[in-house]
Amino acid sequence: MANRTGTSWPTPSWRDTPWGGMALRRVRAAPEPDAAPRAVALPAAWDEEAGAALAALATGMGPVVLPILAQGWIARLVRRGTELRLLDSGRADTLALALHGLVASRRGCPGATTWRGEARAEPRFVLNLPAFLDETGGFDSAAYAKAVGVAVESLDILSGGKATRLRVGFADLAGLLAALGLAYDSVAARDVATCLAALTRGAAEAASSRIADRLGAREPAALLWPSPPAQCAVPGLAAAARRALDLAGASHGLRHQGCFALTHADAAEQLLGAETGGIAPAQGPVRYEHDETGAVTERPTRAALRAMALHGAGAAALLAPVPAAARSAMEAAVSPFLHAASPAPLATPQPARPLPPPRPAAAPSQIWRVVVGGHRVTLRATEAADGGLAEIALLSGRGVADALVQAVNIGLGRGVPLSDYVAAFAYGRHGPAAGMVEGDSAILCATSVLDWAFRRLAIAYGGEAEARALWPDPALEDCLTEQAPAPGDRGPMLPLPLPQQPSPAARRRSFRLVS
Repeated sequence: MANRTGTSWPTPSWRDTPWGGMALRRVRAAPEPDAAPRAVALPAAWDEEAGAALAALATGMGPVVLPILAQGWIARLVRRGTELRLLDSGRADTLALALHGLVASRRGCPGATTWRGEARAEPRFVLNLPAFLDETGGFDSAAYAKAVGVAVESLDILSGGKATRLRVGFADLAGLLAALGLAYDSVAARDVATCLAALTRGAAEAASSRIADRLGAREPAALLWPSPPAQCAVPGLAAAARRALDLAGASHGLRHQGCFALTHADAAEQLLGAETGGIAPAQGPVRYEHDETGAVTERPTRAALRAMALHGAGAAALLAPVPAAARSAMEAAVSPFLHAASPAPLATPQPARPLPPPRPAAAPSQIWRVVVGGHRVTLRATEAADGGLAEIALLSGRGVADALVQAVNIGLGRGVPLSDYVAAFAYGRHGPAAGMVEGDSAILCATSVLDWAFRRLAIAYGGEAEARALWPDPALEDCLTEQAPAPGDRGPMLPLPLPQQPSPAARRRSFRLVS
C-alpha cells in the first residue's frame, strides 16, 4: 500500500505479532443475554466474559476472530496516520506491534467505537491497571508510561491530528488496590491513586510534546504542578510520577490542551478484563451467576482471586463495598491531575445482590379429553418431582364444582393418597353426565364425570392392571340414570324453557315509526 509520497509501508500480519504464538479457542457468545450468540475465537486463557465483549465489539453477526478484528482497526489507524503524514513508515510497524501487544496482554485498547469503525465518534483509549502488575506484586511503571504514550499517539491519529483534547484514561483502580493489599477507603490507597494520576498526566503530556516537536506546538508546557506524594506503598511509583511530570514540564510546548480524562466504560473494558471503570470502587468480592444447571451460584471476582493469590483468603475483604464518601475522597485525590472532570458514577455502589432464580421449567402433566354421556370433559393431572400426582384440573359443562377440585388438590398437597379419592368417587352418581365414554380405551362406561376422572387417575398413577381389577367398568345399565340421556342423544344443552312466541298483533304493537 502506498502513501501520498509514493513510498510503501507494510502492515504486519497478526501472525507476526504477539498473537502468533497464542493458542485460540472457539466459543459461542452473545453481547446481551437476549441476543443471538455468534461464534468467536479468543485466547484460550481468556474468560467467557471476554467472548461476550468480543461479540459486542464486532459489527455484523458472522464469526469473529480477535486477532483479525484487532488487525482491522490497527491497520486502519496506521494507514490513516501515514496518509496524513502524522506517522512515518519507520514508526508505523512499531506502533502497530505496540498496539497488538497491548491488546494481547489485556493492558489497553481503544474504546468500542474504534473497534466498530465509527469514524465520527470521539475516540478514547483505556488502560487496564491490574494488567501492569509484575510477578512480585509491584507495578510496572515504565511499561505503563510507555503505554500511555502509545495511547496518546493513537488517539491523535484517529482524530486526524486535529483534536486539541484527547481522552486517555485507566480502569479498575479498585482491582489494582486490592492486588496491592490496600483498602480502597484508606490514605495509602489514595496516595497510590494520586501517584498513578500524576504518572498518567506526565506521560501523556510528554507524548504530546514529542508530537509537537514533529508537527508544531499548539499549547505551552505547564510550569506549575500539583505536588504528588513523596512516597507511596508501591515501590518506585512516586519517583516515576515525579520524573514524568518533570519531563513534561521541560518540553518546549504541547500539541494538545489535555490528554488525561476518565470516561464511562464500554465493552473495551470488559474485553480487557477490567471489572470497574476509572476510580470506581468494587461492588463486592463475589458475583452471582447461573451455572450449567440454571441454579444461582456465587463466584469470586477476578480481583478477589488475584488478591487472595497474593495476600491470602482474607484479602477478599478489601473489595467490600464502601460508602459514597470514600469515592468522593478518591476523586479529590486524583482530580488535580485530570484534564477533564471525572464522570459522575452511574449508580451509587451497593452490595452485590443475587440474580433472581431461573424460571422453573413447567411441571410435567398429562391431559385427557373424552366425552362422557355426550358431554365433553378435559382432565389435566400435574405431577410432582417424584412422579406422583400433585394436583388436578377438571373442566366439564356439567355438575363438577371448582370447590370440590380445589379441596382435592389441598388434600393431595397434604399427603392424602389418591386411592382414598378413588374409593370416594368411583361409581358415584354425581350429576347427569353418565353413560358411554368416548376417547378412553381403558374406560368404556362411567356413572359420572367424577367416576371416570378418578378411575382414569387410578389407571395412570396406580397401574392399569391393578386399577381395572379394583375398579372394573360397571354394567351399561348402571351407568344410565333417569336424568341421563341415552347414548347418542345429547338432548338440550341448556335446561331452560323455550321463549313463548308472541302473537302477530303483539308483534305489530312493538313496531315503531322512525322518521
